[in-house]
Amino acid sequence: MIVTDKSSIITFAIPVFMLLILIEYCYGVYKGKSNYRLNDTFTSLSIGMISRYPTMLNLGLQSLIFVYISKYFNVGLLSIKNPITWIVAFLLYDLSYYWMHRMHHEIKILWATHSVHHHGEEFNLSTALRQTSTGWLWKWVFYLPMVFLGVPGEVFVTVAGINLVYQFWVHTEHIGHLGFLEKIFITPMNHGIHHAKNKEYIDANYGGVFIIWDRMFGTYIARDPEITPVYGTVSALKSWNPIWANFQIFTTMFKDSMKTKKFSDKIKVWFSKTYWRPDDCIEEKDPKDFYIKYDPVISTDIKVFSFLQLMFTGIVSTSVLFFLSQITYNEIFIYAVAITILSSMTGLLLEGKRYMYFVILMFSVAGILAIELFGVLNTNVLSTTLLSSQLYVNILLVCLIYIYQSYQGFSAARAR
Repeated sequence: MIVTDKSSIITFAIPVFMLLILIEYCYGVYKGKSNYRLNDTFTSLSIGMISRYPTMLNLGLQSLIFVYISKYFNVGLLSIKNPITWIVAFLLYDLSYYWMHRMHHEIKILWATHSVHHHGEEFNLSTALRQTSTGWLWKWVFYLPMVFLGVPGEVFVTVAGINLVYQFWVHTEHIGHLGFLEKIFITPMNHGIHHAKNKEYIDANYGGVFIIWDRMFGTYIARDPEITPVYGTVSALKSWNPIWANFQIFTTMFKDSMKTKKFSDKIKVWFSKTYWRPDDCIEEKDPKDFYIKYDPVISTDIKVFSFLQLMFTGIVSTSVLFFLSQITYNEIFIYAVAITILSSMTGLLLEGKRYMYFVILMFSVAGILAIELFGVLNTNVLSTTLLSSQLYVNILLVCLIYIYQSYQGFSAARAR
């Protein structure tokens, strides 16, 4: 089975990623330059967790098509026995990634699946995990030439995993200019430009490992000392909901195609440049909004509850990856739904929607009943035990929060 990001390298890298994120956070606090916010980090990590499930569920036609081509149309130029194959495959993968990445920034329907990676308004290691859950729709198309040439499946999956893992470390502001390495490799300095939405920087530096492709094809932009990068997307997400993050652009395109009166624009809106919208769909924007980060004011109880949710969902989701051989396809789907819903409800809570406490309470009760009474998940698997523990803790915490709020209300009433 050949999938562009289905590599055990990624699975075993996840604990290392978490450790490095913690180290970066502590280093930033120590230096007085921390750029972590709970809401932004929660959303990045939640989106990252959810993004692994389409791969585990093998959604899309990529595996079927890759296997068919490798069996019937493989020209056999590259042998797994030849060490040169690994070098050629690594270079071909990064070149393919460059064009895949560039097209996803230039064509709106492709941007719809990729934009989730750019919504983050902070540039830190957690941003690297903000990966799409809809990329399986078409990003694999850009790797078809490698399959035609005969890159062996084992080689393909390995170089894909290495390529993706490499891209993690370049999402940080704590590493400056790296001299001559900036001319060859993707680095934190030149990748930060890629994440910036300033008009001077936008749509540049698309490489995964090597910056040489950008230099060759005219998409390289260097950091200007006079222009500080502003991170995020021009049309800001303004939400901590991971589901909305994955479908915001799809929704905008659909609304525009319904609203615009010109028939050709109804079609063009899906395949146009990413910045284009029909004239009768353009909205006025306040220029000051460009620099304002989305950061709703929330109470301490929401911050604590959300942090605990992040810890629990992270542990549960990671355990699913490591115990995948003990879990059925249907159970993977149930874990995916549970993690997605819990993350989305918590994201809405981080937006200040306190009614989500009640929704989380009801969902947790229903989840416990589904596991304990109806056996929707195998209780002998550690992941199920962890998820059940999370649901029980949710019930306890929400009840304690309600009791505390009632006590505060009663005390305030007595004081009057």
